[in-house]
Amino acid sequence: MPTKRRVIPIVEKPAEKPAEKQTRVFYDCAKCPGYCCTYALIEVGKRDIARLARHFGVSPEEVERRFTKYDSGAKVRTLRHRKDEHFGQACRFLDAEKRRCTVYEARPGVCRAYPEGKRCGYYDFLKFEREHQGDEKYVATT
Repeated sequence: MPTKRRVIPIVEKPAEKPAEKQTRVFYDCAKCPGYCCTYALIEVGKRDIARLARHFGVSPEEVERRFTKYDSGAKVRTLRHRKDEHFGQACRFLDAEKRRCTVYEARPGVCRAYPEGKRCGYYDFLKFEREHQGDEKYVATT
């Protein structure tokens, strides 16, 4: 009597994706007092306004009215600012004490992309000043 052969199907392994290159960054936003939040123009577009509207549960028109303004010189819509003890002015969504974004999950695209590279010039400056001042909490505002 012939023996039954057991057939084991061959399953091809899916092609492996090349490992994504991770960009090594040379800054730590957790140690920064929010310098990028003090730029005079923090531009927002329709997607940013829609994201903030979902975050706050209000209409895009309400977000535009309450949180943005139109800069006629630059011809762009920007986030409103408030007074800041370190830099004179800062984005209205920067927590003045914790120095962190209060709408981080809904932050605008320009904030998501900052600093668009491996290095943050202000962080390098801040790190240098803190080392030379011998003070880990020193805030260089120049």
